[in-house]
Amino acid sequence: MAPTRTLLSGLLGAALLIPALPAATAAADARTVDYHGLRLAVPADWRVVDLDREPGACLRLDLPTLYLGHAGTQAECTGRAVVSRADTLHLEPLDTAPPRADIPTVAVDSADGLPESTARTDSNELRYALLRPGVMATVSYGEAPDAVRRVLARARALPAGASAAPAHHAAPAHHAVPAVATGGAATRSAQEPFTGEGFDACTAPAQRTMDAWRAGSPFGAVGIYIGGRARACAQPQLTADWVRRQAEAGWHLMPIWVGRQPWNSSSTGLSTDPSEADEQGRTAAEGAAAAAGALGLAAGTVLYNDLENYTDRDTWDAPVVAYLTAWTVRLHELGYRSAAYVSASSGAQALSAHHDQAPEAMPDVLWVARWNGAASVTDADMGLPKGTAQWYGPRRAHQFRGDHDATYGGVTVNIDRNWVDVDPSAIGTGSLFPLS
Repeated sequence: MAPTRTLLSGLLGAALLIPALPAATAAADARTVDYHGLRLAVPADWRVVDLDREPGACLRLDLPTLYLGHAGTQAECTGRAVVSRADTLHLEPLDTAPPRADIPTVAVDSADGLPESTARTDSNELRYALLRPGVMATVSYGEAPDAVRRVLARARALPAGASAAPAHHAAPAHHAVPAVATGGAATRSAQEPFTGEGFDACTAPAQRTMDAWRAGSPFGAVGIYIGGRARACAQPQLTADWVRRQAEAGWHLMPIWVGRQPWNSSSTGLSTDPSEADEQGRTAAEGAAAAAGALGLAAGTVLYNDLENYTDRDTWDAPVVAYLTAWTVRLHELGYRSAAYVSASSGAQALSAHHDQAPEAMPDVLWVARWNGAASVTDADMGLPKGTAQWYGPRRAHQFRGDHDATYGGVTVNIDRNWVDVDPSAIGTGSLFPLS
């Protein structure tokens, strides 16, 4: 049984905390933090993480946090899915903020002019380009954005003559809104047929890491987390340009959506009612397809739904199957192929048991977590019946080793390790994707 890859909110990671910021002072129930011409009252229980001082810090989405500055390598990221999402706020200079294809961005004059309502996605993140102070503000939340939006909305401009930004943050020269990728981005193939080793990491690695690992690692495929309400880490590197560059370098990309999970959580949990789980699967497919399109991933790309391990199969098998079949059907309607990442001892068993009832609604590709160290996709390693035709051929992937640090080309990343045997062109799903 593969362990569930879940971040626990109690593991704070003391190295990421700032003991005392020059611009932060303690108060009874809040701290005052000055950043880039803004003064914010931050709840006392929030961490404050200076990303310039801690370039390896992970932008975790499960701990209440104010992040300051551009994200660095995020080398300290581990885990893939979280039981509970927290309120977080990430502030960085606007002019040099990277575009984010996975988050809707709204341009406003200042923090006190935030719109009452903003388009929301199933990833539970929003982005505000604050033009007057020249700050990009990314909001992440659990069930609703109201509380963290209030923290941002109450930010005020610093008094005249006050320091506009910490000395280590250069003020922007002008207030240009970074280009935001949209569904009109040029599409490209990022999934050539592939058989061999792949890895996935909580956050998309920086380009220098991808280049070093392309040259010096055994990997030819990479899993990237493109969205979903249970995603553990922010994705500051993940842009349409990042996708294009990896595709051009020959990487086989495995886009992953971390949607609702088989556990009890008001913010990330799957419904135990199969009919509600069906609707949640369709919603997840729509969110994943929108994110994939914004990243320039072409129609026909295989999109993976990360559904973590569970032990109570009596409760969860039916809603899990309803969720993943609805995910598949809706993705096909939207022009994408479907895949599911599941545990060999739970989700794989449920899908296999129901496979012949509705084979056309089953995920096109099965990616199974079984941390047994075997780099193969045999029936036994996949947790499937011996000699089965289910997901036969180039339609399987096996995560055979979980969280561990790996170093290639002098660059270390925390990864999961996989054996991948996937050829999207050989997957037939009715009239949409005839066999080639």
